Amino acid sequence: MYSHKVNIRVRYGETDKMGFVYYGIYAQYYEVGRVELLRSLGISYKSLEDSGYELPVVSFKINYKKPAFYDDEIIVKTSISTMPSSKIIFDYECFNTNGSLLNNGEVVLVFINMDTKKPCKAPQIVLEKLSVSL
Repeated sequence: MYSHKVNIRVRYGETDKMGFVYYGIYAQYYEVGRVELLRSLGISYKSLEDSGYELPVVSFKINYKKPAFYDDEIIVKTSISTMPSSKIIFDYECFNTNGSLLNNGEVVLVFINMDTKKPCKAPQIVLEKLSVSL
């Protein structure tokens, strides 16, 4: 398993009338987590796109445990536990600074050939970087 953590400070505009982080914002937090996980491997989304790959989300699951509030610092732990094929699965856990689990989830993305718009195998660079880390 390869994991990476990133800290995110909750902004006022990300909260709802009850003062909780709005549930849909976690999709953005998860995106930050996966972008930074890939960056920690030396891979950027931009380099994947420049190489002719797109990565649309095909599945998003989340289980909410506790709320987060304005100005809280959230730790987003993103993990990859299986080698990608034509899809890549990211697992997530969000914690507050006290270590309490706020939510956990899974996002599945598919590698798409930018020219054909059809699913394809994961780029070699992704497989190489993860083979060393998994």
